[in-house]
Amino acid sequence: MKLIMKTEFDNLRLSPFHSYETDSNGDKQVVKIYCGELLIAKKVKLKKSIRYFGIKDYQEYLSPEKE
Repeated sequence: MKLIMKTEFDNLRLSPFHSYETDSNGDKQVVKIYCGELLIAKKVKLKKSIRYFGIKDYQEYLSPEKE
């Protein structure tokens, strides 16, 4: 997985074709986004640090931008 932008992560999360789940453990929170059973992106929040990750071809799963 590689780092992606927050807006791209939000685009994936809000898509009606994707599902997501949240896991919390102490200070660490992880949000995983799935397309079917394939993990396509995740957000890792550790204390005040937030990082967004996507699979190699995550752009294929992005919704078209509204103009």
